[in-house]
This record gives sequence, structure tokens and C-alpha cells, in this order.
Amino acid sequence: MWNHLFSQTGKIVRFMIRRDWIRISTWLFLILLLTMITAVSFTDLYQNEQERQAIAETMRNPAMTAMVGPGYGLDEYTTGPMLAHQMLLFTAIIVAIMSILLVVRHTRLDEEEGRIELIRSLPVGRLSNVSAAMIVLFSTNILLSLIIGFGLYSLQIEGLYLFDSLLYGAALGVTGIFFSAVAALFAQLAENSRGAIGYTFAVLGGAYVIRAIGDVNVETLSWLSPLGWVLKTEVYVNNYWWPLLLKLAGAIIIVGITLYLHALRDLGSGILPAKPGKKHASRMLKNPFGLAFRLQRTGIIAWALGMFVLGASYGSVFGDLEDFFLNNELLSQMLAPIEGLTLTEQFLTMLMSVIAMICTVPSLMFMLKLKGEETKGRIDHLLVRTISRIKLMGSYLALSVISGVVMLILAVFGLWLATSTVMDEPLSFILLVESAIVYLPAIWLMINLTVLLIGFFPRLTNVIWLYLGYSFLVVYLGGLLQFPEWMGNLSPYGHVPQVPVEESNFVSLSILICLSIAAMILGLFSYKKRDLLS
Repeated sequence: MWNHLFSQTGKIVRFMIRRDWIRISTWLFLILLLTMITAVSFTDLYQNEQERQAIAETMRNPAMTAMVGPGYGLDEYTTGPMLAHQMLLFTAIIVAIMSILLVVRHTRLDEEEGRIELIRSLPVGRLSNVSAAMIVLFSTNILLSLIIGFGLYSLQIEGLYLFDSLLYGAALGVTGIFFSAVAALFAQLAENSRGAIGYTFAVLGGAYVIRAIGDVNVETLSWLSPLGWVLKTEVYVNNYWWPLLLKLAGAIIIVGITLYLHALRDLGSGILPAKPGKKHASRMLKNPFGLAFRLQRTGIIAWALGMFVLGASYGSVFGDLEDFFLNNELLSQMLAPIEGLTLTEQFLTMLMSVIAMICTVPSLMFMLKLKGEETKGRIDHLLVRTISRIKLMGSYLALSVISGVVMLILAVFGLWLATSTVMDEPLSFILLVESAIVYLPAIWLMINLTVLLIGFFPRLTNVIWLYLGYSFLVVYLGGLLQFPEWMGNLSPYGHVPQVPVEESNFVSLSILICLSIAAMILGLFSYKKRDLLS
């Protein structure tokens, strides 16, 4: 009875693998490489028990708990518990991002660009394409689980036992499976790929924030987050498999709902109805900047709220952080005191680097929207009129730059507002602003490197995401993994002074601004001269 709905699913699976095998292989290789390098580096960095316990003390504070999760093996901080504590959550988020992008690519994006309509014109089942996408992504994540598990065991590092390592890999794979299902669900609800990705990333971001608050304050909240379930496995310590079974069951239920909704809706439409537009355009829509803003208004508002909540969630742990530093003599001795600064203010520098890089994400998305519109042939209607290419790209650039400033300020405001309620002596708002705005030149450089790619190499714009990921790796994890200094210098964020621990270095900030201006000019000039992709 149901067979006709899934007709030719196997052939579509083979087609998807043939089409994306390089993309999938690249994701798997990079995730495996990151995991293996990190595991090996831990053995080189901390060669005796004293060094490992010293770093364990720094990881006990509430801010680190909010970032990477609770440390279940801190009393005996060997390589296994250290890897799980510092890398499991971070890697799980990368796996979730991979799964989200691949699912939306093979479902809503293909439907949006007419490829599903072409396939459906052949004798295939109504549910074949979405089923094939689920099979491909589920298989990809199962393969990831196995290569991570056996890969860690093959290192023959003490403490990385086979059973434990397979659980580590399974935790990553099940996370990918769960968010594949969530992405497929939103591909049915949203009317376009941008909405499907946005909604799913909002779920991912919300899961991270809820887990952070729960791990620090109310443990029950952590059970409401799929990312919290990953950490409940307590890999390399107690090795609980049942949280993954719970997560897998949730994924299966979501897939069932997805198939039901897909069978109901019309091709090209979304379950959530699109809001009808106005009969007459406002003045804002009569210029390129207003149009760019209107096209991305929902995303801008969602990201703005998200950054405020992110800042507030980090700020909410500062009261516990202050008490932790006061009561921990060992950690107080390890962190060299700086005159005029509390230990909490010193810890602020790492937090600001993370917030700044997260704020870069929406700015890049808003800039890359121009390339997306070009690919779909929608900007042709603008350029045949009296609008120049320089003005069009400049409008998207202005929106990206302004959004970067706004997102950073909102995150800082949320951080300050939360710290004001939980700390006896709240951090100065001016201090928080000063520690944040020094990252603006780095954000601007990332935006203008995107402009440069759109101008010169429009088909390689995704490289900017790899560069942002590299920056996050070397800046966020560089201190823990003790990467060489030159690796940090390859990222613009590595040249930003760590205010308030360091004084503002106007020379390095000026260089970043000059490089940003140069990239902008070259990108605008090239965009003016080259042929359109459409």
C-alpha cells in the first residue's frame, strides 16, 4: 500500500551520493582530522598528573561549564575525560551544522530551484526524495560514528579504550541524525531554504543556550536540550548509552512527522503560510539598501534577539564565576594577578572573542545574500534600471557592517544586564563595550573578504566559512591546545588586543582596517567588471 510513495528511493540515494560524495567526504575528513589532532595534542601538552589537574581546576569555573559543559572526569583528568569535556560539545555542533546544510541542500533547496519537480516528473514516489535524503544523512552520520570511534582507538593512547571511543563517535553521529531530522522537518514548514536553515539554526542555538543555563544553574533544563543529552553520556567516565537512545527515538518521531507533512503539502509550498505582501511598496523598498533590509528583516530580528539572549546567558553565570574565583585558592595562584583588574575581568577576554566570532556569522550571511540573489537571477531586474553594481553591492555591504555593530552591542548589553543582576559589583558597561568594539575591525575584514570573494571568485564564497571556522579553532582552542603563535596570526581575530588585560594596540587595529578597505575596493571594482553568474 505504501510502496508507491517510496518508489525509486534507492536510485535517488545513489544519485545524491554521486552528486555530493566529495562534499560529504570533505566534511568527514575534516571532523576526523580535528578530533585526532586534538586527542594527540592533549598527550603532548599535559604529560603528567599535576599538569592535567592544574588545567582541570581552570575548567571547573561556571563560565567554562556554560561554554563546554560540565566536567564529569575532573577529579581524574586523563586524556579521555579531557577530550570529552573540551571537545565533544564543540564537535557535536559542527556535526549538527554539517547535517543541517546537507539536508536542506537535498530537500528544500532542490525543490526551490526546480530539481525536485524534474525528478517528480519521472515515475518516482512522492516521499522518495525526502526519504533518500534521510537515508544518505543517517548513513553519513553512522559512518562518522564508526571512523571517529575506531580512529580514536587506533591512536593507542592510554584511556581511549574501544568501547569508550565508540560511544564518543556515537554521540556525534546521533547528534547529526537528530539535527538531520529537525532540518528535514523545517524544510516542510518553511517556504524556502533560507527559512529552513534559519529555523533549524535557531533550534541549535536555543539548544546550546538552554544547555548552558541548565548546566550552570538548573540541571533539569539541560534535559530539554538535545545538546545536553550528548553530555549526559559522560563519555570516558561512566559511558551511558541510554541518552543516545532517547535522542535517536526523538529523531525517528520527527522523521515520521516530516514524512506525514511532506505527503500533505504541495510541491514548492511550505506548511507555514507566507504572509501576503502590501499592494504598494514603501519608500524603503525604492532603494537597494531598503530592499536588502526587507529581504532579510526576519533573519536580522532573529539574530538580534539571539545575540542578546546569548550575551545574557553568559552574563548569568558571572555571579557564580565571581564566587568560584574567590573560593579557589589554586586557581587564584595559577592566574597571575593584574593590577586594577579582577580575575573575572581577566576571564572576560576569552568570552568576548567567542561572542565576536558568533556575531560575524549573521554579517557574512547578510553579505552572501547578494550572491544568492545573483545566482537565482533576481538582481538582473535591478541592474537593468538606473542602479549601478557598486551601489547595489554597497547597500548589502552597509547592511552587513551595520548589523555587525548592532549584534555586538546587543550581545554586550545582554551580558551587562545579566551581570548587573547576579554580581555584587557588576562589570562596568564601558569596560564591556571597550572589550567588544576592538573586534569590529576583525569583523569588518571578514565582511570585506567576502566582498572580495563575491567580486573575484563568486563560486568560492563558501571559503569564508572555512576561514571563520579556522579562526574559531585557533582563537578559542589555541590557548588550550597551545597552537603556535603563527597559526593565530593567520586569523584577523588573532591580532585583536585582549582588552582589558592588554592595552588597545591602535597599530594592529589600523592595519586590519586598512586591509579591510583594500579588500572592499578590490571587491567592488571586480564586481563592477565581471559577468553575472545568472
